Amino acid sequence: VQLQASGGGLVQAGGSLRLSCAASGRTFSSLTMGWFRQAPGKDRDVVAAISWSGARTYYADSVKGRVTISRDNAKNTVYLQMNSLKPEDTAVYYCAASGSPFNVNQRRYDYWGQGTQVTVSS
Repeated sequence: VQLQASGGGLVQAGGSLRLSCAASGRTFSSLTMGWFRQAPGKDRDVVAAISWSGARTYYADSVKGRVTISRDNAKNTVYLQMNSLKPEDTAVYYCAASGSPFNVNQRRYDYWGQGTQVTVSS
C-alpha cells in the first residue's frame, strides 16, 4: 500500500486545514486508517483513526471536538478536517494504514505515508 498525504501548510491559530491521504495498492476499503503526528522533540502520537467502514472512529483527547476523520472508499482517500487550530497542533502529520481490526496502536499500522507539515502560528 502506498500512501500520499497532502494538505498541510501554515495557518494562523483558529484557522482550519483539511489533510488528505490517497492510498493505492491494496484494497483500501479493508484497511483501518489513522492519522498520527509528531512534534519536534516529541514522540509520534495518534490523532485519529477510522475503521474500514467508517462506523468507528477514535480521537485523541487533545483534538476531540476540533478534528474529524472521514474516508471515501470509492476514492481510496482518508481525510482529516482540523478546525480551531492551536499552536500546539504544529507537527508533521502522517497517515497510516493497518490491516488489523480497528485499533490505534502504531505498531499495528503496516503502511505509512511520507508526512505533511502543519504549522500553526499564534
